Amino acid sequence: MRNAKIPLSRGAGAIPAVGFGTLIPDRATARQAIKVALEAGFRHLDCAELYRNEDVVGEVMREAFEAGTLSRKELFVTTKLWNNNHRPERVKLAFEASLRRLQLDYLDCYLIHTPFAFQPGDEQFPRNELDEPSYDSGVTLVETWRAMERLVDEGRCQSIGLSDITLPTLKEIVAVARIKPAVVEVECHPYLPEWELLDFCQQNGIVLLAFAPLGHGMEPRITDDPVIKAIAERVHKSPAQVALAWAVQRGSAFLTTSTNPAHIQQNFDISPLPEDAMQEIRNGITASVRLNAVVETGVPGFVPRHR
Repeated sequence: MRNAKIPLSRGAGAIPAVGFGTLIPDRATARQAIKVALEAGFRHLDCAELYRNEDVVGEVMREAFEAGTLSRKELFVTTKLWNNNHRPERVKLAFEASLRRLQLDYLDCYLIHTPFAFQPGDEQFPRNELDEPSYDSGVTLVETWRAMERLVDEGRCQSIGLSDITLPTLKEIVAVARIKPAVVEVECHPYLPEWELLDFCQQNGIVLLAFAPLGHGMEPRITDDPVIKAIAERVHKSPAQVALAWAVQRGSAFLTTSTNPAHIQQNFDISPLPEDAMQEIRNGITASVRLNAVVETGVPGFVPRHR
């Protein structure tokens, strides 16, 4: 299960079901955690322009390539277009800047970080006079998507997708897309299972990529859920391993982030659950919690704001 891959649409390869997110604000800590993740066996690194550490990820990858411990083709690398670069003329420039920071010739997947366009410019979080996000009404998501499609045409981007999106907006893009989204990255965990979104993705050949599959350590804690804990005790795994196995077994991929080497190893070392456990999680957990309001505002709840 930990080495499982999910095929992507349009022959764009396959995405590892188990991935490592690089949203770690401290650069030295991020460098060490990414190294440990690669050593543990993670082969998908999820990055973003917004995280301001693509260069750190690039350095760790380059060191591994030069040491011969990894080859480029063994890694699946995702990064994301930020909100202030939605205008079509800015998309390619942002993409190329990410490639330079990552020290790569191509990307496996490039995502629109959120469907919300901010005013273009160097400020990642532009604000209006009321200190609210300054949105850009001069560009539509479809126009941004067309610019993403051109990146695939040019051959340096294997696949494209969307992040922090709701099902109605995803349906709008799928309906008009020339190159359909290969990946949709959203908050997803046993307290926010997104069954309807998952069904739509699977019907349309889209991989649902779950971030915060353990709830980002926030309250209410998924790993404290009595259903999860009882299953963990029964199958001799940790509650975190149960929640992560559930994510893969239902057909999604996931991203997990940690700076603790033992937790990084544990998050990779998952095993299939019995079918009755899968049913217990689906039917026995009634909590419904969204931890990140980014789908409503385009402002991520887990990312520190740089002013």
